[in-house]
This record gives sequence, C-alpha cells and structure tokens, in this order.
Amino acid sequence: MILLLKILIAHFIGDFVAQPKTWVEDKEKNKGKSIKLYLHVLVHIALMILITREIKLIPLILIIGIIHYIVDLCKVSIQNQQNKITAFIIDQFVHITTIVLVLHYFEPFIKKTVLESQIESFIVLAFTLILLTSVLSKTIKVLISKWTPLTTDKDDDSLKDAGKYIGMLERLFIFGFVVTSNIQAIGFLLAAKSVFRFGDLKESKDRKLTEYILIGTLISFGLSILVSYLYLYLMQQVADT
Repeated sequence: MILLLKILIAHFIGDFVAQPKTWVEDKEKNKGKSIKLYLHVLVHIALMILITREIKLIPLILIIGIIHYIVDLCKVSIQNQQNKITAFIIDQFVHITTIVLVLHYFEPFIKKTVLESQIESFIVLAFTLILLTSVLSKTIKVLISKWTPLTTDKDDDSLKDAGKYIGMLERLFIFGFVVTSNIQAIGFLLAAKSVFRFGDLKESKDRKLTEYILIGTLISFGLSILVSYLYLYLMQQVADT
C-alpha cells in the first residue's frame, strides 16, 4: 500500500502542482504535437523515480508513464468546453485506476512493507495533505466551473488567489477537527464562514453568486471530511501491519 501512495503522490504533484496553466493550454491547443505534453509525462516519470527511489521499479514506472501519455492524449483530443468537467473526472479516474492495477499486478498489496511505521505514517500524511490542498483546489474549481457567475466587478479590492488559500486553510482545519475527534467544530467553522460572507452577499444582491459560493463551500467541506476519514483508515492499516 505504501508504494501505491508514493506513486499517487507523484501523480498528484505532477498533475496538480507541477503542471503550469500554460502547459495545459498548450496541450489543449496543439494536442499530440504539444511539446508540453511530453514534458508533462517526463515530469511524472521523474517524480515517480525520485519518490520511490528504487531502480527495480523503473520498468513499472515507464509503463505507467506511457499509459499516462496515452490517456492525456485521448483527453485533449476529445475535450471541449461542453464536456470539460466529464473529461477531467474520467481522466483522473483512468489515471488512478491504471496506477492501482499496474502496481497490483507487479506487487500485490497483500505483501508486507519493509518500511518502518514512522516512515509509513509520514507518507500517508503527505498523501492526505496534497489531496486536501492542491488536488481538491483544482478539482472543486473544475466541478463548479459550469456555475461560475458572470459579474461586472473587477475584484480590485480582493487579495490575489485569496479564495484558493482560504479554501485550503478551511480544509486543513476540518482535517484537524476530524483526526482529533472534534467533528462538531466543523459546524462552528461553517457558521463563522457564513457570517463573514453574509455581508458581501447581501451587498451584491446576486442570487447566482450566493448559490455558487454555497455549492463550492458544501463540496469543499464534504470532500474534506471524506479525505480526513480516508486518512484515519489508512493510518489504521499502517498500524495493523
């Protein structure tokens, strides 16, 4: 299981952290002729080698890298503005499923790991934090993109990327509440956010904006709780090995 988490960490860093927006736009524009598509796959391969640090895994990593290239090429070839959300979900599902199946074929998960418990725990924590921050930020943005309201405000008085970092912080707070068995505090966090947002929404008198923020908040809170319980489950698996 630890090897699986390492490869998934490499995947999430490669897709959500180490992939500039300009690379995504270049892939969508030039498709199979895009140099950025090949650079993106090379980054994934390099990350998997760097994080696993096992020479014997290089053939397996190359297989995952080649499949990643094929999946991304298919995605940019069929993706358009209408099916962007569906393409994103299918793309990530196929990537993750591929990683699970390839790793399970070469190294069944029933084998005991030789890593010490402390290192295993750190890997599980790193995996969870990447999910809660970069991965969920981009995922939620894509999921609610179809409801993004058109507004004439230029948000000149808003801090750059403030919404993204506020979302990351609230998901980290939720994670802390769940793992410390203080899940009731999530209700207070949601209430506090609603109070701060109420003034802005009242002034804007924009029902679509209110609904957009509400959808994003509920998705963020819901996914954060699920990821937090996933962390507890994985930690229990580590403890049982």
